[in-house]
Amino acid sequence: MEQYNPTLKENSRLLRANMTDAEQALWYRLRRKQIQGVQFYRQKPLLSFIVDFYCPAAKLVIELDGSQHFETENQTKDQVRDIALTNIGLLVLRFDNRQVLLETDAVLAVIDEKVRERK
Repeated sequence: MEQYNPTLKENSRLLRANMTDAEQALWYRLRRKQIQGVQFYRQKPLLSFIVDFYCPAAKLVIELDGSQHFETENQTKDQVRDIALTNIGLLVLRFDNRQVLLETDAVLAVIDEKVRERK
């Protein structure tokens, strides 16, 4: 299991209890090993971050971006985060909430392909 900051545990529990509509929709399709028989975790602490979804078997992180992620300051933070996660061998996939809600099958096809390649 990857390293994480233990102080993030409580916040990750709160995030799991208050998922966005897009997170809920994707979680419904990822949970219970529905993709390639691998386990996904939601709102998982990794390093000093809480990632939306994490699949340890494929070393895959999935981030869902709301409108705030398109602001310059947040894009910079996302880049720093992605680099840190990539440096420990993880692949980060980013989708915006609209994609997840309106193009669910296409999003799942990308996730399925990456899991197959990496497991």
